[in-house]
Amino acid sequence: MARVCQVTGKRTQIGNNVSHANNKTKRKFFPNLQKKKFFIPEEGKWITLKVSTRGLKTINKRGINSVLKEAKEKGFIN
Repeated sequence: MARVCQVTGKRTQIGNNVSHANNKTKRKFFPNLQKKKFFIPEEGKWITLKVSTRGLKTINKRGINSVLKEAKEKGFIN
C-alpha cells in the first residue's frame, strides 16, 4: 500500500536537499502515517486505517463515522 493517508489524502511530496554550496539533490517528504484500529459502533466491527497524525486529530474532533463517510465520497477509501 502506498504512503497515502486514508482520511486526508496526504501523499509523499518531492523537494530538494540544498547544501551549503547550494547544490540541489532530490529528496522526499513523507507524511507522518500511523496504522490505527478504530471501532465503528454502528456496524459493531473494527477497521484498520493508515492515517496521518492530522487525520487522527480530525477523527477525534468530528468522529469516525463522519470522517469515513467524507473519505469514501472523496475516494480515499474503497
